[in-house]
Amino acid sequence: MWSKNKSKYVRSLAMKKVRDAEGVFLAEGGKAVGELARAFEPVMAVATPEWLTTHAVPDGLTPDVTDEGELARASLMKSPQGILAVFRKPQVETQFVPPTDDLTLVLDGVQDPGNVGTIVRLADWLGIGHVVCSPDVADVFGPKVVQATMGALARVKAFYTDLPQWLARRPEGLPVYGTFMAGRNLYGETLPRGAVIVMGSEGRGISAAVEDLVTHRLTIPTFPPGRTAVESLNVAVATAMVCAEFRRR
Repeated sequence: MWSKNKSKYVRSLAMKKVRDAEGVFLAEGGKAVGELARAFEPVMAVATPEWLTTHAVPDGLTPDVTDEGELARASLMKSPQGILAVFRKPQVETQFVPPTDDLTLVLDGVQDPGNVGTIVRLADWLGIGHVVCSPDVADVFGPKVVQATMGALARVKAFYTDLPQWLARRPEGLPVYGTFMAGRNLYGETLPRGAVIVMGSEGRGISAAVEDLVTHRLTIPTFPPGRTAVESLNVAVATAMVCAEFRRR
């Protein structure tokens, strides 16, 4: 049975310290909940009668039933989507070694939750299985990021680490690509099948300590080349352009 205490608990998951202490995260909406239920252990779920009459309950879930008003009190969204669920976080993957024959995506200081979620969703679309994050990247299990991934966290593993140390331990010869204003034209380069791609924050770019380990500097040119344009691209848009070009080759 759903209760006010459960609603209060769900609301508390807006705070990272609570998510970390409990080892859980929140997902809302049928798409996200359905995708994540295939990959993560459910802790609790709740749905409205209206949602249940028009949707199939995802496998593994036995949601409590409550009215729209109570769901709205539990939800962290402005417009609740009829169902929400709390899932157990996966165990942290600390020993991941980037493959030499595929792409690994690295985020350095990207703090906007919408951008981080979009990038995880992009990684899923392009078959990039790991996103490695600096400690100051927005929490991938934060509610806004989870919603922006649209369930991609079911297939993309993300973890946080000291990037300079992690990059220094990569397999010998594995190239590290980064985007810079003064890099080589992305569309004129021969791009390998296996590489680490580093994307920095829009405000500061790639940090100095990580930049020292970048072996190939790329830029996304304006069109026509040299034309005056906006100062920079949104990091999620830039990530899509760079990763798609690697996959196209």
